[in-house]
Amino acid sequence: MKILLSNDDGYLAPGIQVLFQALQQANLHEQIILLAPDRNRSAASNSLTLLDPLRIQDQTPIGLDESLKVYSLNGTPTDCVHMGVNGALDFQPDIVISGINDGANMGDDVIYSGTVAAATEGRFLGKPSIAISLCGDQNFDTAAYVLISFLRDMPQVSSDTIININVPDIPLETLKGIQITRLGKRHCSEAVVRQIDPRGKPIFWIGPAGEAADASIGTDFHAVEQGYASITPLKIDLTHYEMMEPLAQWAKAL
Repeated sequence: MKILLSNDDGYLAPGIQVLFQALQQANLHEQIILLAPDRNRSAASNSLTLLDPLRIQDQTPIGLDESLKVYSLNGTPTDCVHMGVNGALDFQPDIVISGINDGANMGDDVIYSGTVAAATEGRFLGKPSIAISLCGDQNFDTAAYVLISFLRDMPQVSSDTIININVPDIPLETLKGIQITRLGKRHCSEAVVRQIDPRGKPIFWIGPAGEAADASIGTDFHAVEQGYASITPLKIDLTHYEMMEPLAQWAKAL
């Protein structure tokens, strides 16, 4: 299996480094290329860099096996996957994996998430794609175990599906199992945070994400809260089908 590994936290982030090592030890690969942003690009969503040149830097440690490569890119997570699949490297992956993210990507988070966006770009380019996130910043080994278990016996998924995995930040021995879930929903984000800079000028910070508005049984929020890893199949089709007929009737009446 040829694996393209990316993320939105940057190529040096603990999550992607743990996963890079775990994938090597699992011995599931023919080749692994890690191509990730050169810095944190969280919440970059599906943005591509179109007005500035992109540069790939070889960050492969000396002595690493020839089947393993590490690169950084001065771009977004979507840029990384686009470059990795579309000819910037002499490489064509069989699968795209994004993560392990430092923090959850559940419910409405998936719209903003650079982690999910990297997997989405892989799917747009015709590759099976997985996004994996740890709902915290400690037990990355637990998330790596869940992903590798999935890869060892990966089910057949349709060609337009992105697999989104969220894992509670708990030791592996306390993980209760895996649940297949739907996306929950969050309340609106908190208000922006206003501060004053040293020159007396106002500055603003985007407020934190809101609490879960729908964390009922069957959602990703509920599964993680109960100590289960959540696997949610995502499909990128934003058409509101129920509105098509009312709008068609309105259009006919013009």
